[in-house]
Parts: sequence; structure tokens; C-alpha cells
Amino acid sequence: MYELMVESTFSAAHQLRGYGGQCEQLHGHNWKVQVYVQAERLNELELAIDFHDLKAMLREALEPLEHSFLNDVFPFTEKNPSSENLAKWIFDTLKRKLPQGVQLSAVTVWESDTASATYYED
Repeated sequence: MYELMVESTFSAAHQLRGYGGQCEQLHGHNWKVQVYVQAERLNELELAIDFHDLKAMLREALEPLEHSFLNDVFPFTEKNPSSENLAKWIFDTLKRKLPQGVQLSAVTVWESDTASATYYED
């Protein structure tokens, strides 16, 4: 099994509804996103997936979030724009874009250098 990882960043603001602390106030982060994919076999070029293609898919998924107020971006108009929910949303968005034979294994969203959330399916 092969596992590859790419990462990207975006800047956005959010408020955590019902938090009852400072994070309920409007604030922003420079988010880092790491995407992990797996493949059992390599393609005819002996690649699981081209890093360039995977990075482009991630950039496209993150575009609606870049320099946004996350609470105004669906589904975060209804769900809290937490790192956990962002990781799952990015996972679900990318899962539909991958070519056959490449599976998304995990998405990690970092809201700071020392705090992250990872989403993966069993």
C-alpha cells in the first residue's frame, strides 16, 4: 500500500456558536490542511497519483474557504465551523474527485501550529 500526502493553506475567520468563551468571538486563523491518500497499485507512470493533480484538487476544494467568514459558507451556516467539521467537509469534498484506485485516507486541519483535527473513515 502506498500513502501520499499534500498540504495547502488558507486564511479565514470564524466564530464558534454556543462556545461560551473567546472562540465565540470573531477571530481568524491561517489554516493548514494535510490530505492523505492511499493506493494499492501504481499507474502506468508508476505513480499512485500525480502530486500536481492532488494539489490542484485540494486548492479547488479550499477555494470557497479562502479569505471568507466560514460561518457564511454552507454547510457552516448550519454547523459550527470547527476544525473537526472543516476536516470532514474537506474529506467529503475531495473523496468525490479522486480517480479510481486512489482512496482518501485522512484529512488533517491545523488551526494553529499546535492544534489540529483529523477526519478519516473506518
